[in-house]
Amino acid sequence: MAAVVGAETTTRVSLHEHFRAVRARSVEIANWLQPEDCVVQSMPDVSPTKWHLAHVTWFFEQFVLLQHATNYRSFDEQFLFLFNSYYESAGAMHARPQRGLLSRPTLAQIMRYREHVDAAILRLIEASHDPALENLITLGLEHERQHQELMLTDIKHVLSCNPMRPAMREDLSVIRMNAAVDDGFTKHSGGITTIGASTDTTAFCYDNDTPTHDVLLLDYAIAYRLVSFRDYRRFIEDGGYSTASLWLSDGWATVQTQDWRAPLYWNLETNTEFTLGGERPIDLDAPVSHISFYEADAFARWSGARLPSEAEWEVAARQKSLAGNTYETDCWQPMPGTNGQWYGDVWEWTACSYAPYPGFRPLEGSLGEYNGKFMCNQMVVRGGSCVSARDHLRPTYRSFFYPDARWQFLGLRLARDA
Repeated sequence: MAAVVGAETTTRVSLHEHFRAVRARSVEIANWLQPEDCVVQSMPDVSPTKWHLAHVTWFFEQFVLLQHATNYRSFDEQFLFLFNSYYESAGAMHARPQRGLLSRPTLAQIMRYREHVDAAILRLIEASHDPALENLITLGLEHERQHQELMLTDIKHVLSCNPMRPAMREDLSVIRMNAAVDDGFTKHSGGITTIGASTDTTAFCYDNDTPTHDVLLLDYAIAYRLVSFRDYRRFIEDGGYSTASLWLSDGWATVQTQDWRAPLYWNLETNTEFTLGGERPIDLDAPVSHISFYEADAFARWSGARLPSEAEWEVAARQKSLAGNTYETDCWQPMPGTNGQWYGDVWEWTACSYAPYPGFRPLEGSLGEYNGKFMCNQMVVRGGSCVSARDHLRPTYRSFFYPDARWQFLGLRLARDA
Protein backbone atom coordinates (compact mmCIF):
# COMPACT_ATOMS: atom_id res chain seq x y z
CA MET A 1 0.00 0.00 0.00
CA ALA A 2 0.89 3.60 -0.24
CA ALA A 3 6.03 8.37 2.85
CA VAL A 4 5.49 11.82 4.01
CA VAL A 5 5.37 15.41 3.06
CA GLY A 6 3.98 18.00 5.42
CA ALA A 7 3.14 16.00 8.52
CA GLU A 8 0.76 17.53 11.02
CA THR A 9 2.49 19.71 13.60
CA THR A 10 1.98 18.33 17.09
CA THR A 11 3.24 19.09 20.56
CA ARG A 12 5.46 16.52 22.22
CA VAL A 13 2.62 15.67 24.60
CA SER A 14 0.11 14.98 21.83
CA LEU A 15 2.64 13.02 19.78
CA HIS A 16 3.43 11.00 22.89
CA GLU A 17 -0.25 10.14 23.31
CA HIS A 18 -0.75 9.46 19.61
CA PHE A 19 2.23 7.11 19.57
CA ARG A 20 0.87 5.13 22.50
CA ALA A 21 -2.60 4.88 20.97
CA VAL A 22 -1.48 3.71 17.54
CA ARG A 23 0.95 1.17 18.95
CA ALA A 24 -1.70 -0.14 21.32
CA ARG A 25 -4.16 -0.77 18.46
CA SER A 26 -1.73 -3.17 16.77
CA VAL A 27 -1.45 -5.17 19.98
CA GLU A 28 -5.24 -5.06 20.38
CA ILE A 29 -5.68 -6.65 16.96
CA ALA A 30 -3.15 -9.38 17.76
CA ASN A 31 -4.82 -10.10 21.10
CA TRP A 32 -7.97 -11.28 19.29
CA LEU A 33 -5.87 -14.07 17.79
CA GLN A 34 -4.16 -17.17 19.09
CA PRO A 35 -0.34 -17.42 18.78
CA GLU A 36 -0.79 -20.16 16.18
CA ASP A 37 -2.84 -17.78 14.00
CA CYS A 38 -0.02 -15.24 13.99
CA VAL A 39 2.59 -17.32 12.15
CA VAL A 40 0.65 -18.46 9.05
CA GLN A 41 1.28 -17.10 5.54
CA SER A 42 -1.48 -18.30 3.22
CA MET A 43 -0.08 -16.76 0.00
CA PRO A 44 2.88 -14.52 -0.97
CA ASP A 45 0.81 -11.31 -0.74
CA VAL A 46 -0.16 -12.15 2.84
CA SER A 47 2.22 -11.61 5.74
CA PRO A 48 1.87 -13.33 9.12
CA THR A 49 0.47 -11.16 11.92
CA LYS A 50 3.69 -11.67 13.84
CA TRP A 51 5.70 -10.29 10.93
CA HIS A 52 3.51 -7.16 10.72
CA LEU A 53 3.98 -6.53 14.45
CA ALA A 54 7.74 -6.79 14.03
CA HIS A 55 8.05 -4.89 10.74
CA VAL A 56 6.31 -1.72 11.94
CA THR A 57 8.65 -1.82 14.94
CA TRP A 58 11.63 -2.34 12.66
CA PHE A 59 10.57 0.84 10.82
CA PHE A 60 10.91 2.92 13.98
CA GLU A 61 14.19 1.25 14.90
CA GLN A 62 15.73 1.49 11.43
CA PHE A 63 14.70 5.01 10.43
CA VAL A 64 14.29 6.79 13.77
CA LEU A 65 16.29 5.23 16.58
CA LEU A 66 19.40 4.04 14.76
CA GLN A 67 19.73 7.39 13.03
CA HIS A 68 18.59 9.85 15.71
CA ALA A 69 18.85 8.30 19.19
CA THR A 70 22.21 8.65 20.90
CA ASN A 71 23.55 5.38 22.39
CA TYR A 72 20.58 3.34 21.18
CA ARG A 73 21.30 -0.39 20.97
CA SER A 74 19.33 -2.72 18.73
CA PHE A 75 17.11 -5.27 20.43
CA ASP A 76 18.52 -7.99 18.15
CA GLU A 77 20.79 -7.36 15.14
CA GLN A 78 19.17 -10.25 13.25
CA PHE A 79 15.81 -8.44 13.32
CA LEU A 80 17.24 -5.78 10.98
CA PHE A 81 17.42 -8.51 8.31
CA LEU A 82 14.31 -10.50 9.20
CA PHE A 83 11.84 -7.62 9.26
CA ASN A 84 13.02 -5.34 6.46
CA SER A 85 10.27 -5.36 3.85
CA TYR A 86 11.61 -3.90 0.59
CA TYR A 87 14.11 -1.18 1.53
CA GLU A 88 17.16 -2.11 -0.53
CA SER A 89 19.09 0.87 0.84
CA ALA A 90 18.60 -0.46 4.38
CA GLY A 91 20.35 -3.75 3.65
CA ALA A 92 19.52 -7.36 2.92
CA MET A 93 16.11 -8.80 3.77
CA HIS A 94 14.36 -12.11 4.27
CA ALA A 95 12.38 -13.20 1.20
CA ARG A 96 8.74 -12.10 1.29
CA PRO A 97 7.20 -15.46 0.25
CA GLN A 98 9.08 -17.16 3.11
CA ARG A 99 7.86 -15.00 6.00
CA GLY A 100 5.61 -17.83 7.14
CA LEU A 101 8.69 -20.00 7.79
CA LEU A 102 9.77 -17.76 10.68
CA SER A 103 8.58 -19.81 13.63
CA ARG A 104 11.33 -18.00 15.53
CA PRO A 105 11.54 -15.38 16.92
CA THR A 106 8.42 -16.20 18.87
CA LEU A 107 5.41 -13.94 19.23
CA ALA A 108 6.46 -13.28 22.84
CA GLN A 109 9.89 -12.14 21.66
CA ILE A 110 8.27 -9.83 19.11
CA MET A 111 6.17 -8.26 21.87
CA ARG A 112 9.33 -7.67 23.92
CA TYR A 113 10.92 -6.11 20.83
CA ARG A 114 7.97 -3.73 20.57
CA GLU A 115 8.30 -2.76 24.24
CA HIS A 116 12.04 -2.12 23.82
CA VAL A 117 11.52 0.15 20.81
CA ASP A 118 8.47 1.88 22.31
CA ALA A 119 10.40 2.89 25.41
CA ALA A 120 13.23 4.32 23.29
CA ILE A 121 10.86 6.26 21.00
CA LEU A 122 8.97 7.74 23.95
CA ARG A 123 12.25 8.91 25.50
CA LEU A 124 13.19 10.47 22.16
CA ILE A 125 9.85 12.27 21.89
CA GLU A 126 10.30 13.71 25.37
CA ALA A 127 13.80 14.97 24.51
CA SER A 128 13.12 16.14 20.95
CA HIS A 129 12.64 19.72 19.83
CA ASP A 130 13.10 18.89 16.14
CA PRO A 131 9.93 19.16 13.99
CA ALA A 132 11.56 17.07 11.26
CA LEU A 133 12.10 14.21 13.70
CA GLU A 134 8.54 14.49 14.98
CA ASN A 135 7.30 14.35 11.37
CA LEU A 136 9.37 11.22 10.84
CA ILE A 137 7.76 9.58 13.87
CA THR A 138 4.35 10.63 12.55
CA LEU A 139 5.18 8.92 9.26
CA GLY A 140 6.05 5.79 11.21
CA LEU A 141 2.65 5.90 12.88
CA GLU A 142 0.79 6.38 9.59
CA HIS A 143 2.82 3.47 8.23
CA GLU A 144 1.71 1.34 11.18
CA ARG A 145 -1.93 2.25 10.58
CA GLN A 146 -1.61 0.95 7.05
CA HIS A 147 -0.24 -2.29 8.45
CA GLN A 148 -3.10 -2.55 10.93
CA GLU A 149 -5.41 -2.66 7.94
CA LEU A 150 -3.19 -5.28 6.34
CA MET A 151 -3.14 -7.32 9.55
CA LEU A 152 -6.92 -7.67 9.32
CA THR A 153 -7.16 -8.39 5.60
CA ASP A 154 -4.25 -10.83 5.80
CA ILE A 155 -5.65 -12.77 8.75
CA LYS A 156 -9.02 -12.92 6.98
CA HIS A 157 -7.33 -14.73 4.10
CA VAL A 158 -5.44 -16.98 6.51
CA LEU A 159 -8.58 -18.01 8.39
CA SER A 160 -10.53 -18.50 5.15
CA CYS A 161 -8.03 -21.20 4.15
CA ASN A 162 -8.78 -23.17 7.31
CA PRO A 163 -11.44 -25.88 6.74
CA MET A 164 -12.96 -24.93 10.12
CA ARG A 165 -13.70 -21.44 8.73
CA PRO A 166 -13.08 -19.89 12.16
CA ALA A 167 -14.13 -16.35 13.06
CA MET A 168 -11.48 -13.92 14.18
CA ARG A 169 -14.14 -12.34 16.42
CA GLU A 170 -17.58 -13.73 17.18
CA ASP A 171 -18.79 -10.37 18.55
CA LEU A 172 -18.42 -8.14 15.47
CA SER A 173 -21.35 -5.79 14.97
CA VAL A 174 -23.84 -6.09 12.12
CA ILE A 175 -24.98 -2.64 11.04
CA ARG A 176 -27.76 -2.02 8.57
CA MET A 177 -28.66 1.55 7.74
CA ASN A 178 -32.36 2.09 7.01
CA ALA A 179 -31.97 5.34 5.10
CA ALA A 180 -32.89 5.19 1.44
CA VAL A 181 -29.95 4.90 -0.89
CA ASP A 182 -30.11 6.81 -4.17
CA ASP A 183 -29.60 4.62 -7.23
CA GLY A 184 -28.87 7.59 -9.45
CA PHE A 185 -25.83 9.49 -10.63
CA THR A 186 -24.73 12.98 -9.67
CA LYS A 187 -23.52 15.24 -12.46
CA HIS A 188 -20.32 17.25 -12.23
CA SER A 189 -19.32 20.03 -14.57
CA GLY A 190 -16.02 19.76 -16.35
CA GLY A 191 -13.24 22.29 -16.54
CA ILE A 192 -9.81 22.82 -15.10
CA THR A 193 -9.55 21.92 -11.42
CA THR A 194 -6.79 21.26 -8.92
CA ILE A 195 -6.27 17.89 -7.26
CA GLY A 196 -3.63 16.39 -4.99
CA ALA A 197 -2.37 17.25 -1.52
CA SER A 198 -0.70 20.55 -0.70
CA THR A 199 2.55 20.76 1.23
CA ASP A 200 1.63 24.30 2.35
CA THR A 201 -0.58 23.01 5.17
CA THR A 202 0.23 21.15 8.37
CA ALA A 203 -1.96 18.17 7.44
CA PHE A 204 -0.29 14.81 6.94
CA CYS A 205 0.00 13.36 3.47
CA TYR A 206 2.10 10.76 1.70
CA ASP A 207 4.56 11.92 -0.92
CA ASN A 208 2.61 10.18 -3.69
CA ASP A 209 -0.41 12.38 -2.88
CA THR A 210 1.61 15.40 -4.04
CA PRO A 211 2.04 17.85 -5.63
CA THR A 212 -1.17 19.71 -6.28
CA HIS A 213 -1.67 20.14 -10.00
CA ASP A 214 -4.32 21.12 -12.50
CA VAL A 215 -6.31 18.57 -14.47
CA LEU A 216 -8.88 19.00 -17.20
CA LEU A 217 -12.14 17.15 -16.60
CA LEU A 218 -14.99 16.78 -19.05
CA ASP A 219 -18.57 16.81 -17.77
CA TYR A 220 -19.23 13.50 -16.01
CA ALA A 221 -21.66 11.72 -13.74
CA ILE A 222 -20.75 9.47 -10.84
CA ALA A 223 -22.93 7.04 -8.93
CA TYR A 224 -24.20 8.07 -5.54
CA ARG A 225 -23.79 4.56 -4.15
CA LEU A 226 -21.38 1.68 -4.46
CA VAL A 227 -22.17 -1.39 -6.55
CA SER A 228 -23.91 -3.95 -4.34
CA PHE A 229 -23.87 -7.73 -4.17
CA ARG A 230 -27.38 -7.65 -5.67
CA ASP A 231 -26.08 -5.70 -8.68
CA TYR A 232 -23.13 -8.00 -9.04
CA ARG A 233 -25.24 -11.14 -8.80
CA ARG A 234 -27.10 -10.03 -11.93
CA PHE A 235 -23.74 -9.74 -13.69
CA ILE A 236 -22.88 -13.31 -12.66
CA GLU A 237 -26.30 -14.66 -13.66
CA ASP A 238 -26.01 -12.94 -17.04
CA GLY A 239 -22.84 -14.88 -17.80
CA GLY A 240 -20.41 -12.13 -16.88
CA TYR A 241 -17.61 -14.56 -16.09
CA SER A 242 -18.07 -16.45 -19.37
CA THR A 243 -18.37 -13.51 -21.79
CA ALA A 244 -14.92 -12.70 -23.14
CA SER A 245 -16.02 -9.45 -24.79
CA LEU A 246 -16.56 -7.84 -21.37
CA TRP A 247 -12.99 -8.36 -20.24
CA LEU A 248 -9.60 -6.82 -20.80
CA SER A 249 -7.23 -9.36 -22.33
CA ASP A 250 -5.17 -9.80 -19.15
CA GLY A 251 -8.34 -10.01 -17.12
CA TRP A 252 -9.88 -12.71 -19.30
CA ALA A 253 -6.66 -14.73 -19.13
CA THR A 254 -6.68 -14.41 -15.33
CA VAL A 255 -10.33 -15.48 -15.10
CA GLN A 256 -9.54 -18.58 -17.12
CA THR A 257 -6.32 -19.43 -15.29
CA GLN A 258 -7.71 -18.83 -11.80
CA ASP A 259 -11.19 -20.19 -12.60
CA TRP A 260 -12.91 -17.16 -11.09
CA ARG A 261 -16.69 -17.40 -11.00
CA ALA A 262 -17.49 -14.93 -8.21
CA PRO A 263 -15.74 -12.48 -5.87
CA LEU A 264 -13.30 -13.95 -3.37
CA TYR A 265 -15.02 -15.38 -0.25
CA TRP A 266 -18.49 -15.52 -1.90
CA ASN A 267 -19.86 -19.08 -1.91
CA LEU A 268 -22.49 -19.12 -4.65
CA GLU A 269 -23.84 -22.51 -3.61
CA THR A 270 -24.71 -21.46 -0.07
CA ASN A 271 -25.03 -17.72 -0.79
CA THR A 272 -22.70 -17.05 2.13
CA GLU A 273 -19.52 -15.05 2.52
CA PHE A 274 -16.52 -15.64 4.74
CA THR A 275 -15.98 -12.65 7.01
CA LEU A 276 -13.82 -11.78 10.00
CA GLY A 277 -16.90 -12.81 11.98
CA GLY A 278 -16.96 -16.22 10.30
CA GLU A 279 -19.25 -17.54 7.58
CA ARG A 280 -22.32 -15.31 7.20
CA PRO A 281 -25.25 -15.02 4.78
CA ILE A 282 -24.64 -12.57 1.96
CA ASP A 283 -26.34 -9.22 2.48
CA LEU A 284 -27.31 -8.43 -1.09
CA ASP A 285 -27.63 -4.71 -0.33
CA ALA A 286 -24.07 -4.45 0.98
CA PRO A 287 -21.29 -3.21 -1.32
CA VAL A 288 -19.74 -6.04 -3.27
CA SER A 289 -16.17 -6.56 -2.11
CA HIS A 290 -13.03 -8.58 -2.76
CA ILE A 291 -13.09 -8.06 -6.51
CA SER A 292 -10.11 -7.35 -8.74
CA PHE A 293 -9.70 -4.38 -11.04
CA TYR A 294 -10.42 -6.76 -13.91
CA GLU A 295 -13.78 -7.73 -12.39
CA ALA A 296 -14.66 -4.12 -11.60
CA ASP A 297 -13.86 -3.07 -15.16
CA ALA A 298 -15.85 -5.95 -16.67
CA PHE A 299 -18.86 -5.17 -14.49
CA ALA A 300 -18.72 -1.49 -15.45
CA ARG A 301 -18.63 -2.40 -19.15
CA TRP A 302 -21.55 -4.84 -18.68
CA SER A 303 -23.46 -2.01 -16.96
CA GLY A 304 -22.96 0.38 -19.87
CA ALA A 305 -20.81 2.56 -17.66
CA ARG A 306 -17.13 2.85 -16.71
CA LEU A 307 -14.87 3.29 -13.72
CA PRO A 308 -14.20 6.88 -12.62
CA SER A 309 -10.78 8.42 -13.02
CA GLU A 310 -9.05 9.21 -9.76
CA ALA A 311 -9.46 12.94 -10.46
CA GLU A 312 -13.21 12.51 -10.99
CA TRP A 313 -13.45 10.54 -7.76
CA GLU A 314 -11.45 13.12 -5.75
CA VAL A 315 -13.48 16.09 -6.99
CA ALA A 316 -16.73 14.34 -6.09
CA ALA A 317 -15.49 12.95 -2.78
CA ARG A 318 -14.16 16.18 -1.33
CA GLN A 319 -17.74 17.39 -1.08
CA LYS A 320 -18.60 14.44 1.19
CA SER A 321 -18.24 13.87 4.92
CA LEU A 322 -15.29 11.78 6.07
CA ALA A 323 -17.60 9.79 8.34
CA GLY A 324 -18.21 6.21 7.27
CA ASN A 325 -18.00 2.52 8.09
CA THR A 326 -14.38 2.15 9.19
CA TYR A 327 -12.37 0.25 11.78
CA GLU A 328 -14.01 2.23 14.57
CA THR A 329 -17.51 1.03 13.59
CA ASP A 330 -16.41 -2.39 14.86
CA CYS A 331 -18.12 -4.50 12.21
CA TRP A 332 -15.12 -4.93 9.87
CA GLN A 333 -17.36 -5.77 6.96
CA PRO A 334 -18.91 -3.57 4.23
CA MET A 335 -22.44 -2.63 5.18
CA PRO A 336 -25.42 -1.23 3.22
CA GLY A 337 -26.24 2.43 2.95
CA THR A 338 -23.59 3.94 5.19
CA ASN A 339 -23.32 7.71 4.65
CA GLY A 340 -23.60 7.47 0.88
CA GLN A 341 -20.49 5.33 1.24
CA TRP A 342 -17.76 7.64 -0.01
CA TYR A 343 -15.31 6.72 2.74
CA GLY A 344 -14.89 3.35 4.39
CA ASP A 345 -16.62 0.08 3.46
CA VAL A 346 -14.50 -0.74 0.36
CA TRP A 347 -11.56 0.72 -1.48
CA GLU A 348 -12.88 1.83 -4.86
CA TRP A 349 -11.08 0.90 -8.04
CA THR A 350 -10.43 3.78 -10.42
CA ALA A 351 -9.59 3.67 -14.11
CA CYS A 352 -6.12 5.16 -13.47
CA SER A 353 -2.81 3.39 -13.38
CA TYR A 354 -0.63 4.27 -10.40
CA ALA A 355 1.82 6.86 -11.74
CA PRO A 356 3.55 10.00 -10.43
CA TYR A 357 1.71 13.29 -10.47
CA PRO A 358 3.37 15.99 -12.60
CA GLY A 359 6.30 17.36 -10.61
CA PHE A 360 6.38 14.45 -8.14
CA ARG A 361 9.61 14.08 -6.19
CA PRO A 362 10.10 11.12 -3.84
CA LEU A 363 11.49 11.71 -0.39
CA GLU A 364 15.26 11.72 -0.07
CA GLY A 365 17.14 8.69 1.18
CA SER A 366 15.66 5.31 2.08
CA LEU A 367 12.16 6.69 2.58
CA GLY A 368 12.08 7.53 -1.12
CA GLU A 369 11.52 3.79 -1.59
CA TYR A 370 8.16 3.96 0.23
CA ASN A 371 6.04 4.83 -2.78
CA GLY A 372 7.88 5.96 -5.89
CA LYS A 373 9.41 2.68 -6.96
CA PHE A 374 5.99 1.01 -7.11
CA MET A 375 4.62 3.38 -9.76
CA CYS A 376 4.32 0.69 -12.42
CA ASN A 377 1.76 -1.98 -13.27
CA GLN A 378 -0.65 -1.10 -10.44
CA MET A 379 -4.00 0.64 -10.30
CA VAL A 380 -5.17 3.46 -8.01
CA VAL A 381 -7.88 2.86 -5.42
CA ARG A 382 -9.61 5.55 -3.36
CA GLY A 383 -11.76 5.99 -0.26
CA GLY A 384 -10.56 3.51 2.35
CA SER A 385 -12.33 0.44 3.70
CA CYS A 386 -14.21 -0.98 6.66
CA VAL A 387 -10.88 -1.79 8.34
CA SER A 388 -9.21 1.59 7.66
CA ALA A 389 -8.73 4.02 10.53
CA ARG A 390 -11.28 6.82 10.07
CA ASP A 391 -8.86 9.70 10.70
CA HIS A 392 -6.37 8.10 8.33
CA LEU A 393 -8.63 8.86 5.35
CA ARG A 394 -8.83 12.03 3.25
CA PRO A 395 -9.99 12.95 -0.27
CA THR A 396 -6.44 13.05 -1.67
CA TYR A 397 -5.33 9.66 -0.32
CA ARG A 398 -4.06 7.39 -3.10
CA SER A 399 -3.49 3.72 -2.49
CA PHE A 400 -2.70 1.12 -5.11
CA PHE A 401 -2.87 -2.58 -5.87
CA TYR A 402 -2.06 -4.92 -8.73
CA PRO A 403 -5.09 -5.39 -11.00
CA ASP A 404 -5.56 -9.03 -10.03
CA ALA A 405 -5.59 -8.34 -6.25
CA ARG A 406 -8.72 -9.49 -4.42
CA TRP A 407 -7.81 -10.15 -0.78
CA GLN A 408 -8.34 -6.51 0.21
CA PHE A 409 -11.80 -4.97 0.70
CA LEU A 410 -12.01 -3.81 -2.92
CA GLY A 411 -15.18 -2.69 -4.68
CA LEU A 412 -16.37 -0.12 -7.20
CA ARG A 413 -18.51 2.89 -8.00
CA LEU A 414 -19.73 3.52 -11.54
CA ALA A 415 -19.19 6.64 -13.62
CA ARG A 416 -20.42 7.85 -17.01
CA ASP A 417 -19.67 10.56 -19.47
CA ALA A 418 -22.28 13.30 -19.06
